[in-house]
Amino acid sequence: MVNHSERIQNLVAKDTSHVQLSTSKLVEKSLKRGEGRLTETGALRAETGKYTGRSPKDRFIVEDGVSKDKVDWGEVNQPISETVFDNLFTKVIDYLGEKEEVFVFNGYAGADERTRLNLSVVTEFSWHSMFARTMFIRPETKEEALGMDPQFTIVSAPTFKADPETDGTKSEAFVIVSLEKGIILIGGTEYAGEMKKSIFSIMNYLLPEQDVMSMHCSANVGENKDVALFFGLSGTGKTTLSADAQRELIGDDEHGWNENGVFNIEGGCYAKTVNLSPEKEPEIFKAIKFGSVLENVVLDEDGNPDYDDGSLTENTRAAYPLDHIDNARIPSVAGHPNTIIFLTADAFGVLPPISKLTRDQAMYHFLSGFTSKLAGTERGITTPQPVFSTCFGSPFLPLSAKTYADMLGGLIDKHNVDVYLVNTGWSGGEYGVGKRMDLKYTRSMVRRAISGELALNAFEEDSVFGLSIPSSVAGVPKEILNPRNTWVSEEAYDEKANELKKSFIENFKKFGAESEDIAKEGGFTL
Repeated sequence: MVNHSERIQNLVAKDTSHVQLSTSKLVEKSLKRGEGRLTETGALRAETGKYTGRSPKDRFIVEDGVSKDKVDWGEVNQPISETVFDNLFTKVIDYLGEKEEVFVFNGYAGADERTRLNLSVVTEFSWHSMFARTMFIRPETKEEALGMDPQFTIVSAPTFKADPETDGTKSEAFVIVSLEKGIILIGGTEYAGEMKKSIFSIMNYLLPEQDVMSMHCSANVGENKDVALFFGLSGTGKTTLSADAQRELIGDDEHGWNENGVFNIEGGCYAKTVNLSPEKEPEIFKAIKFGSVLENVVLDEDGNPDYDDGSLTENTRAAYPLDHIDNARIPSVAGHPNTIIFLTADAFGVLPPISKLTRDQAMYHFLSGFTSKLAGTERGITTPQPVFSTCFGSPFLPLSAKTYADMLGGLIDKHNVDVYLVNTGWSGGEYGVGKRMDLKYTRSMVRRAISGELALNAFEEDSVFGLSIPSSVAGVPKEILNPRNTWVSEEAYDEKANELKKSFIENFKKFGAESEDIAKEGGFTL
């Protein structure tokens, strides 16, 4: 029988000089080991090889006495046996034991001390340890970190390649979560985001059991203590819109909502950097300095990042500590939300740039979690494709969708929260015909929604989706508010809008008969 805790402790104890290293030491190590380059702005740039994003088909949860009857098993939460996990764990620990250096970071997930998770990250790469130090919450002192008893440990060996035939995986890469052992085993992939999202999945498992809502959203707060949440999938503007110079940033991606309000799960931000510019996203642009990590960003010969160059991947990333944002809120906790924004990047060009949702519509769109996949992002895709990710975070939800939806619905009712659907996608036609919504207009609409000004407006109902569209928004051209008016042909708009509506309806069938009332009240029935 494998003693997992003892094997990890022995590995770490072999050389404690690489435990809880400072940022400067980790940068120094990373450069010396040839893991990355220092950019002109002071950030550390690393490349992640063939894996430039998460590998969801290689993610598993160990089916054991703890997980068997709790996890919502399926394509997202794939089961794997304890035997397979134990065998791979032993191989990975032996593999890391042969390395001259192994790096350890101890920290927390969750700014709320009552429900925070003690975690340890044991990594093969120095820059991965720096990523962990950047993204998770750091203990105030090294003594605090060294005295920590971790509840979950990430063991990451990127250069260890699994053999699917003998190791029971689907490829050379694997991310295996053992809820019973409190271990996340990662191998075969250098993409650092796997560590961040694995811990988020753990929090999505643990927090609901403590009556705390876990959420894939960004959050900020105004000077009047008005809190706003931004739900959305990658590329919808979640990080961009929450980084607002007029408001304090609570966090950009993962949050909890308890009886006292909202708290950040992380200690850093993980922003997409493709086409990043100081004009459109000044807060993020300035945050990328010493202490930050760039993933797969192309550099010129002088070390200047070229954020417009997506030759390595469109999924270029920057990880930076929360305090790199000038107006970050630290500790990253605040009161109850006044406003929730559901973000979508509709490449069909048929959803309004902003609409106010009823409670039933909010539940429908939360469960749907819609955005678009663009032509050219994957082989074989020549037209925009609808993408539905339950609760705006399906890949990270180990429990049933109903668990999270019921909790959010109850909190919206209890705190009388206004909910809006905001389309940051296309207007005047679908992708390739219309153009992307101007960010300055989106910011203006969002700010007026958060201030409460928009709720006082007159609204009109659109003819396809039943959404309430404001008749006017200060600073925004009136003609773009109803997308039907922006198309050259209203008939073409109606055809495309009904096509998307049918996709919504088809997707929602997966929730079964118990969700038919939500579909009906949410306005999406044939």
